[in-house]
Amino acid sequence: MDFQLTESQERVRALVEEFTATEIAPGAAERDLAGDFAPVYDILMNKMGPLGLLGLSYPREYGGQGKDHIAFVAAMFEICRFDVSVGAAWSVLLSLGSWPIYKFGTEQQKQQYLVPLCKGEKMCAFALTEPNAGSDAGMQETTATLIHNHYVLNGRKIYITNAGFADTYVVMAMTDKSKGTKGISAFIVEKGTQGFEFGREEVTMGIRSTTQREIIMTDCMIPKDHLLGEEGTGFKIAMTAVDVGRLGVAAQAVGVSWGATDVAISHSLNRVQFGKPLSANQGVSFMLANMATKVELAKLMVLKAAWLSSQELPYTKEAAMAKMYASDTAMEVTTDAVQILGGAGYICDNPVERMMRDAKILQIYEGTNQIQRIVIAGKILR
Repeated sequence: MDFQLTESQERVRALVEEFTATEIAPGAAERDLAGDFAPVYDILMNKMGPLGLLGLSYPREYGGQGKDHIAFVAAMFEICRFDVSVGAAWSVLLSLGSWPIYKFGTEQQKQQYLVPLCKGEKMCAFALTEPNAGSDAGMQETTATLIHNHYVLNGRKIYITNAGFADTYVVMAMTDKSKGTKGISAFIVEKGTQGFEFGREEVTMGIRSTTQREIIMTDCMIPKDHLLGEEGTGFKIAMTAVDVGRLGVAAQAVGVSWGATDVAISHSLNRVQFGKPLSANQGVSFMLANMATKVELAKLMVLKAAWLSSQELPYTKEAAMAKMYASDTAMEVTTDAVQILGGAGYICDNPVERMMRDAKILQIYEGTNQIQRIVIAGKILR
């Protein structure tokens, strides 16, 4: 059992660590307060793209870097120590938006859509969630009707990360409502397609410099060859993408937990009360010990799930476990960090305030942690 990153993985981690220090960390607080995705878009497309990071875990033949998911999560740890918003948007690019095309697309679809995504020339998004279809994805109301050589899409999607800025969308829609989840199909839709419009943009508690927006499809006509996979396989495609997405979310959780722990440790060593540093107080030092232990355990769980994925072994259960534990840890650790910093931790000038707000969404998106427990139970009780 080897706990050391390979030389290739370490190069990626070191590159992202340096990049984060110079390009991501300095403006994180300002971007959060502004609630503006445009600067994050610039970081992703104009700075991370040229470094090959938008195609990090995809084969070189499609414009990627050919790295594995261990390199992906190790890089995500570094980014989210300072800014979960950048990590969240990047995660969608490397998982939900691109993975379905890579795993289920035709060669023509890969060349037309995946290659520009991997090269950092275009941005992608994934549209599954609807007002009545959150955890219960089978309640999809968006429909896709085949008319001659085109599908006509009608419906509404909500909370879609990167929407409005993304060029390529993987959209789930019902082609046969009578079949439930087996009636869901996946489609590639391009921004600018007639009848494909953007609605309300959400104002969120955390990850405020990402964008979550509504998509409205009204008689949106797309060519038949924009069907991804076969009719009725959309739910399988979505769940396959969500497995990779959960690796990204779990890694985001490790990163923000790690970052909050670092801030709390530094504060405890430098803040003097009653004539001694806070770290000399056993109550505080034990809190920090618990925080550091939980972060390390979460990190190992994420790396194991990423290793399984990189070996092309089943990892659905391990991804769900990692996402559940790491995100619960993120909420606990960031809350404890705020507590250790006291009043200073509650002020927007301090990063742990933002980290605590960012941590909450990690327990919710890519399947709530209640859903993760259902997934895990389903695997262990077979």
